[in-house]
Amino acid sequence: MSAVRIGIIIGSTRPGRVGDQVAKWVLEHASARSDAEFELIDLADFALPHLDESMPAALGQYANDHTKAWAAKVESYDGYIFVTPEYNHSTSGALKNAIDFVYGEWNNKAAGLVSYGAAGGTRAAEHLRLILGELQVADVRQQVSFSLVTDFEEYTKFTPAEYHAGMLATQLDQLVPWATALRSVREADSFAQAA
Repeated sequence: MSAVRIGIIIGSTRPGRVGDQVAKWVLEHASARSDAEFELIDLADFALPHLDESMPAALGQYANDHTKAWAAKVESYDGYIFVTPEYNHSTSGALKNAIDFVYGEWNNKAAGLVSYGAAGGTRAAEHLRLILGELQVADVRQQVSFSLVTDFEEYTKFTPAEYHAGMLATQLDQLVPWATALRSVREADSFAQAA
């Protein structure tokens, strides 16, 4: 069986964003593990317009090339770490839009949440948990939250406190087994549909 694949999604496309710094920190720590493969997914690389598919995502009938490319990327992972900013007590519009583009590609996978904002981005992460539940994504309990006040110099340079690494390790200890178990669920479902 191939290694479990976890995509680390940078949930902001805003110019001057700090989410890429946070995601790279996550990747650096996660890549030291041998129980999964980790890769950055930058929403800015996909340039998704505001949702422009005429059919509901749950039908899986994608018409646009950008949707098909995004669907293939999402499908290729067993789990995700969502690195989300907090904008107005929620996640970013860019991340919500990207999530809404596809449906089945998210199903029966696992996710961890890493958030940042003035209050650690905790409200964005909690809102994201509700969205993920609707997509049949199992989010793990351990959350990693960064304050723009204490974990960034002048709100722009990421300087996390050391204890965050332990919190991330706990999240990964939860995420990798869940992603592994849910891969078995997807494989059993595929086998049943083929029979």
